[in-house]
Amino acid sequence: MSQRTTAKNPIPLDLVFAALADATRRAILDQLSNGESSVSELAAPHDMSLPAVSKHLRVLEDAGLLARRVDGRTHFLSVNAKPLDAAVSWMERHRQFWGGGFDRLAALVEKPESDTSTAISLSPKPKR
Repeated sequence: MSQRTTAKNPIPLDLVFAALADATRRAILDQLSNGESSVSELAAPHDMSLPAVSKHLRVLEDAGLLARRVDGRTHFLSVNAKPLDAAVSWMERHRQFWGGGFDRLAALVEKPESDTSTAISLSPKPKR
């Protein structure tokens, strides 16, 4: 079942990340960074059958990462970077959140003990 991008049905990030999780699919995207290629050209450097490569292409297409053009019996594929933009945007938001959070924690931990207004103590409080 192929899923296509529309205004009402955006490609879920899960499909993009799942497509990128496989080394063969990433290699195919790298091949396509040089421009449009036929299915047989994409399959040539991989040690697998044409049907196996076609399955990888289908996963990339379902994630919205490929555009297909048919000329007679030959299928040509090119990269569609739009779903990658959404994935990069998601990762960047989370990188900033987690990176900033760890930086703030490190700043608190590294403050001198004399600055008790914002410093945190990692040792238990003494009993009185």
